[in-house]
Amino acid sequence: MYRCYPASFIDKPQIESGDKIIMPPSALDRLASLHIDYPMLFELRNSATERVSHCGVLEFIAEEGMIYMPYWMMENMLLQEGDTVRVKNVTLPKGTYVKLQPHTMDFLDISNPKAILETTLRNFSCLTTGDSIMVAYNNKKYYIDIVVTKPSNAISIIETDCEVDFAPPLDYKEPERPAASVPASKAPAQVQEAAAEAEPKLNPFSGVGRRLDGKPLKCQPPSVSTSGSKDKQPVATSGGGQSSAGSTSQSTSRQTQGKLVFGSNHTNKDAQKQPLKQEQPQKKEEPKFQAFTGKKYSLRG
Repeated sequence: MYRCYPASFIDKPQIESGDKIIMPPSALDRLASLHIDYPMLFELRNSATERVSHCGVLEFIAEEGMIYMPYWMMENMLLQEGDTVRVKNVTLPKGTYVKLQPHTMDFLDISNPKAILETTLRNFSCLTTGDSIMVAYNNKKYYIDIVVTKPSNAISIIETDCEVDFAPPLDYKEPERPAASVPASKAPAQVQEAAAEAEPKLNPFSGVGRRLDGKPLKCQPPSVSTSGSKDKQPVATSGGGQSSAGSTSQSTSRQTQGKLVFGSNHTNKDAQKQPLKQEQPQKKEEPKFQAFTGKKYSLRG
């Protein structure tokens, strides 16, 4: 049983980048008298929380009754400074498979995460299922969970070929699938009718009339109604007879002016007999040229 303290208590910052601890010299004397396997591997147990982890040893220079361990390992075992921990020498099988799960997706943004992981694991002696190891790179700390280890829950990774697999990061979210669009054939009939009504209808002969000689029109052509098929039906009003008579007289008056009017439904025989050219107002007669009408002069003066 030893009291544990983080590596910051001594001048050994390299401890934080691996899983090795510093033990007192008395532990080395005790291990030397036993028949143990090398490299030395140990089981760490927190009796208060029943947390278990495994580690190696770096040096035997700690004070008696104390051990120094990485701070991330103390966090895994829920240990505080000065808490007691039980240390036991164990022999672990060589690992053949390990599955890792990063805490954040930032670890996948590293240009070559495999090389960084291989370099970091060289400082580790063993891996335990359920632990979270810390990978330091580019002044940033990345935490990775040990999800699965084979052939047992704790394996040795010293001088062994181990297959490594990655699980999706803890903060990974699957992209949302786009909603399936409803085909046009299955759309409600009302929606299709509304779309058809919204389309603009063709209005024939809705332009403006112009003369070929460029002169303005004295009478504008009647406007065409855009009410579709409804404008074909007669509109019954109280003054229907008067409007009909008025339109007839208007058409007749337009035709008597000697102009071609398009869209007129009435013909006037008298108007057809008249010449097409409108009588022009008589212009003032200009004086005709008369030869030798000037004054005569004598050479004698």
